[in-house]
Amino acid sequence: MFAALKPLLFALDPEAAHNLTLAALKTGQGLSLLPRAPAEDPILATELAGLRLPNPIGLAAGFDKDAEVPDAMLRLGFGFVECGSVCPRPQPGNPKPRLFRLVEDEAVINRFGFNSKGVEFAHARLAARAGKPGIVGINLGANKDSEDRTGDYVSGLRALAPLASYVTVNISSPNTPGLRSLQDGAALADLIARVMAARGRLEVPLFVKVAPDQGEDDWATIARASIDGGVDGLIVSNTTVSRPALASRHAGETGGLSGKPLKPLALAALKRFRAETGGALPLIAVGGIASGQDAYARIRAGASAVQLYSALVYHGPGLVTRIKAELAALLRRDGFASVAAAVGTGAAATPAV
Repeated sequence: MFAALKPLLFALDPEAAHNLTLAALKTGQGLSLLPRAPAEDPILATELAGLRLPNPIGLAAGFDKDAEVPDAMLRLGFGFVECGSVCPRPQPGNPKPRLFRLVEDEAVINRFGFNSKGVEFAHARLAARAGKPGIVGINLGANKDSEDRTGDYVSGLRALAPLASYVTVNISSPNTPGLRSLQDGAALADLIARVMAARGRLEVPLFVKVAPDQGEDDWATIARASIDGGVDGLIVSNTTVSRPALASRHAGETGGLSGKPLKPLALAALKRFRAETGGALPLIAVGGIASGQDAYARIRAGASAVQLYSALVYHGPGLVTRIKAELAALLRRDGFASVAAAVGTGAAATPAV
């Protein structure tokens, strides 16, 4: 089905195609076009920060920014779905065009700038699915004109954490000026302290999403602040502002690069954070994952789970089932009884910083 639809979708502006896909997924007719995922292979069941996942393959934030179709994506076979980024107040994001397919590179560049319908809209959507099965996390952003961006994360967490399986604090988008400065030592420690205080006694895991573009001293600083602050895991990594060799005519567009060219940089970032944390902090890998082998490599490098998004653009919804089947086969080939047994087995662990 996707093979037939792909030329039609690629004939459209990328953002228009994305919006059309979301609209279809919100209808019964659109859902009927989705491949129904087969029964889960027991070898893929795993745990992440206390969350029991049917499999470790998650949908990364960015596809479903306003929590409109999480159950449709779970139906595809994802083990968990992350919605967002959601900002406290609605905002349009950056001017269009702001999304570009780099077809020759199997990549995407976006400069959305946290376009969001706001916390109230997402709250209504999450409340409407309350009680339904499935792990659905919420990714929080900050408004572009906010005078207290840490306060934005606090207010977003207070509003949405009671309805979410987990919460991610996204301080690594390259498309909101100054946002990545929140990854700096003192600013990060303050942010973590405030959001952890806001979480209070809610038993909702809190993750921090970080960039792959770090200075040499930043890896240890982020790892130390995260461990000391008590966060439940790091998502490694967001898009990159760097530009490896690219063939597409859109290579010069500003924004965050994702997809296949991000794979080596994201893998290197994962390995570095694994080394800096010594396995003391769960890691979720994202960036350039498009096969079971890609997922397996991240798990062996220290990831407890993985996420993908850009690969869906090029390979369609059936990709999720293929990745899971490939991953299960690789685990059995190498004698692992579970995903957890394979985590970090390809990385030389060092003591936590």
